[in-house]
Amino acid sequence: MPGRDCPRCPRLVEFRKAWRKKEPTWFNAPVPSFGPEKARVLIVGLAPGVQGANRTGRPFTGDYAGVLLYETLLRYGFARGEYKADPDDGLTLTDCRITNAVRCVPPENKPLPIEINTCRDYLKATIAEMPKLKALVALGRIAHESTVVALGAKGSAHAFKHGGKHTIGDLALFSSYHCSRYNTNTGVLTPEMFRDVFKAVRGFLDGA
Repeated sequence: MPGRDCPRCPRLVEFRKAWRKKEPTWFNAPVPSFGPEKARVLIVGLAPGVQGANRTGRPFTGDYAGVLLYETLLRYGFARGEYKADPDDGLTLTDCRITNAVRCVPPENKPLPIEINTCRDYLKATIAEMPKLKALVALGRIAHESTVVALGAKGSAHAFKHGGKHTIGDLALFSSYHCSRYNTNTGVLTPEMFRDVFKAVRGFLDGA
């Protein structure tokens, strides 16, 4: 896990410093993974949202993407409690963990390729520390592509597709469009489409 003042991506460092001055009570630091290391499922998002995880310090907490994600995780038994967009809401993850391909909030929610590549070290470490990992769920093309590389595979052989599933070594990689408000508002992703991905993950685990 990168330290609170991780210096590795200069552009993200400057953006982080600017938000610390603007909102000194916010988290404004690399956001840690959420959920147990012994989980069989790892969800990989893109990066913290400015007013979401960057504010609260918990992945997908505080913005619309979290509403759909946690609602879906609760529906399929990957979470317990009630999501209230607050890291103190008591919500817990069950057999599931959430991380991001890039741990710091990027300007305009758009990390640069060099930042994605640099932060992949932490994604690799997160994957390596999960001894019971069976399946990963990548949310969006960037998360999918970075996860494929983190697993030591070739992107050309594992193209991104919503609802897609790839086998890489002993792991299954499921992919979905990102659950952002933009994607849901434009109809690129419907709640039903998103739920179908996690229904498939649940079926895979139950079958295993």
